[in-house]
Amino acid sequence: MAAVLRETEAGRRGATALAVLGLALGYWVGGKLGLLAQVVVGGVHVTPLWPPTGVAVAGLLLFGLRVWPGIAIGALAVIAGFGPLTPGSFAIAAGSTAAPVAAVLLLGRMGFRVELDRLRDGVALVFLGAFLSTVVSASAACLVLSAEGAVPTGQFWPVWSAWWTGDAMGVLVVTPLLLAARSARLPREVPPHRWAEAAALVASTVLLVVVATRSTLSLLFLVFPVVMWAALRFRLAGAAPCALTVSLFAVPAAVGHTGPFAGHGLLATMVVLQAFNAVAALTGLLLAAVTTERENTLQTIEQACAALAEVVERLAPVEGRERGTDRDG
Repeated sequence: MAAVLRETEAGRRGATALAVLGLALGYWVGGKLGLLAQVVVGGVHVTPLWPPTGVAVAGLLLFGLRVWPGIAIGALAVIAGFGPLTPGSFAIAAGSTAAPVAAVLLLGRMGFRVELDRLRDGVALVFLGAFLSTVVSASAACLVLSAEGAVPTGQFWPVWSAWWTGDAMGVLVVTPLLLAARSARLPREVPPHRWAEAAALVASTVLLVVVATRSTLSLLFLVFPVVMWAALRFRLAGAAPCALTVSLFAVPAAVGHTGPFAGHGLLATMVVLQAFNAVAALTGLLLAAVTTERENTLQTIEQACAALAEVVERLAPVEGRERGTDRDG
């Protein structure tokens, strides 16, 4: 018995170590991708969309808080790409680790479910997981950079805002996608018209996003019908990739000051970009959650009605026999 317990404990430790390494690798890869779209705000390089924060929150939700060292390792690996590690580097990594941990703790207090099948789950992820918890990482990073003199006087809040929105967008865009991928299965016995609809949705999304982000006209609103279409018809599995696609096209356009972002200053461009990304992600996430919750409620009602009908059907013959006995008597 003791040997079995030791083997079980060793297996758990091995699984945890593997999850930590996987999370660290995912964080580092996400950081490399995020750094492809850098902008300079107040003399500091920041990204409008920071995927590692979304990867970290999803990792903690799926594997538990015990894998938090993977976030710290990944954060230090990303920072090491800029030069030698300093005490400030470890402080920034600590803030980057504390923010996802705070997000998961707050979500746990709200009874969050990773299926994102209730409106309360979507709202909690948006406001607690994305907007509130990322204050920790943005504040830690900006305070360290200010102490080191990397942030000029008077530029603290612009840098803080850019850092905070990048982290928040990472949670809004990447975390739902990874949570949806967790339960993704190869569909079976899908009617042909559903495949045709999915293909039409993909084509429409790419076409409208390209037009909206490349045209010099202000046509960003064109993407919202396809985001709603994805959420209503394909739930989170459709809304999350759609929101990611929108961001993947919008961020390079904003960084390159092309399309609707041309002719605007950096601050105005970042405000428009983050508002656009946030509204697109919010629309898809919350609408998918509402639709799923409604369907689950209807299914529960149907099951209750079926169970009640079965009970009535079973009781009907008994009542009939009792009435017959009463007449005979």
